[in-house]
Amino acid sequence: MSIDEIFKRMLKSKIFRNRKVLMPDYIPKELPHREREIERIAITLAPALRKDRPNNLFIYGLTGTGKTAAVKYVLSRLESKSSELGANVKSIYVNIRHRDTPYRILTDIATELNVRVPFTGLSTGEVFGRLVSKLKELNGIYIIVLDEIDFLIRKHGDDVLYKLTRINELLNRAKVSIIGITNSVKFVESLDPRVRSSLGEEEMVFPPYNAEQLKDILGQRAKIAFRENVLDTEVIPLCAALAAREHGDARRALDLLRVAGEIAERMGDSKVRKKHVMVAREEIERDRVGDVVRSLPLHSKLVLASILAASGGGRINVTTGEIYEWYKRVVGIIGIEKVTFRRVSGIIGELDMLGIIQTRVISRGRYGKTRMIVIAADPKTIFSSLEEDPMLDPVLDIVEQEALPKDERRRI
Repeated sequence: MSIDEIFKRMLKSKIFRNRKVLMPDYIPKELPHREREIERIAITLAPALRKDRPNNLFIYGLTGTGKTAAVKYVLSRLESKSSELGANVKSIYVNIRHRDTPYRILTDIATELNVRVPFTGLSTGEVFGRLVSKLKELNGIYIIVLDEIDFLIRKHGDDVLYKLTRINELLNRAKVSIIGITNSVKFVESLDPRVRSSLGEEEMVFPPYNAEQLKDILGQRAKIAFRENVLDTEVIPLCAALAAREHGDARRALDLLRVAGEIAERMGDSKVRKKHVMVAREEIERDRVGDVVRSLPLHSKLVLASILAASGGGRINVTTGEIYEWYKRVVGIIGIEKVTFRRVSGIIGELDMLGIIQTRVISRGRYGKTRMIVIAADPKTIFSSLEEDPMLDPVLDIVEQEALPKDERRRI
């Protein structure tokens, strides 16, 4: 098939009517099964309409439970209503995973307020000072949403967050409220008590969706996304069931449905069927793990390589101590300074949260407790993603020769 024929076929899809409604950043007009949570957010933020500062709000729950969508939905309605009433309410959204340094986070907030800040060259204190100076000139309520806030705390501590939660003490007329969103329920426990008391004036937990709720969500989106009669009847229940197994992740369910449609389209099929969903599942898992591994910092990659080595390519469970012994060895191979056992233990916790590995604490009686680690993703995908970092070549040579079975070695 020629390129022109491919383009012509794709110009008018036989499968999709409006593909964007299945994308993660799409905010629908209705959010099924989140009515109670939306009401609670709206009640918390409503004082902004009478020019009172809303309480700070801390929201946590697993990935794909609708936290971000619900917050954006309420803020959109709030800003529209404030315009009608002549109240000045502005929201500023920052995804910490994408803007993962204090400097970039403060720069994003400042830019939304028309404060010019260079890409680099200033201290975070200077950027914060410029932000405060601008807010002193303004009136109104400013609601700052810090999504995936745990990424900031794990990497850089909570100093910037503490400053933001105390910023109202420095202002005259403008008032600032903070909404923190995290996928980690345990993250709350790691916050400094002063930060937690300031940020958590109101706290909410978003429970996971069950399979029936996911079917409703997918059904609502599918009516807009797909052409009539292109979905086999078993497709939506299958996508919902697969996502429900993974903590009720609506984002995962929508990705499965969208990618299944894309695969059917690429294959030239007129309907989306069960087989397309199963292929989509494999494709998403492979892409997700690869993207996560490629984005890891160097020491996290080295710890992951050490887990591969210590576990024999994922065949056995290993302890943190065994991983650290391998880590010290691979760090020596590339000639960089090692981090502490405590930091490696923290990195293992981060990899667990990302879903690449799974950890569990077991009791050894009078010998105390130990943490056992097992690889949760496909080891071959992890290994091939680590290969893309040339700095790891000498490390991976050792890992594959000493730890991986012959049929999984890259040069055999």
